[in-house]
Amino acid sequence: MSPKSGDDGTVVSLSDGRTRPRGGGEGRRGEIVSAAADFFAEHGYHTVGMREIAEAVGIRGASLYNHFSSKEEIMYAIALRMTRELQDQHMPLLDAAGTPRERLANLIRAHILSLAEHQTEHLVSLREQTALTPEHLAEITDIRKYYQRRVRDVIAAGVAAGEFHAVNPHQAAVAVLDMMNGISWWLHDGEDVEALADTYTAYALDGVLQSGS
Repeated sequence: MSPKSGDDGTVVSLSDGRTRPRGGGEGRRGEIVSAAADFFAEHGYHTVGMREIAEAVGIRGASLYNHFSSKEEIMYAIALRMTRELQDQHMPLLDAAGTPRERLANLIRAHILSLAEHQTEHLVSLREQTALTPEHLAEITDIRKYYQRRVRDVIAAGVAAGEFHAVNPHQAAVAVLDMMNGISWWLHDGEDVEALADTYTAYALDGVLQSGS
């Protein structure tokens, strides 16, 4: 394993030798969440304990417990990053001025860029969600359902305005979100994410929603 910085260092060294800068806007908890997600993706959630997570993150075990009381709490934080935090960032785009098509296009683009930035966290949050407590899983599920309802509502508004021609706004919302979220499974380094966001926005608007019909 590559040497790691101390608790006050500037870099988190992961078990495969990659590094992740410290000092992001989320603070130390955010750094732990990012590094733990990488470790879960590499080794699997159920095969590691808090000690291994602390070693992977590059901090002492006692320091890890200052931020998270359990491994499940870390998993919950990963899931929240990919649900509540995305919702908080993206819902204002649906509430902004503009036509339903414009507002949905802005959300699709932001959603794809966020998934590309947090690809590992997104995959881990999907693969390991059964590790959450029933209460935490129910909360995460409710957040995802709310996000889906908001997308459905803007699609329905677009249908009413004659911009979209989707017969079933609910099914269309599921299709658009599934199409976007599926990117996380195959996205690789070197992909032109900006171009990908443009392409998938066109797929959603002109394909699924038939806005050009």
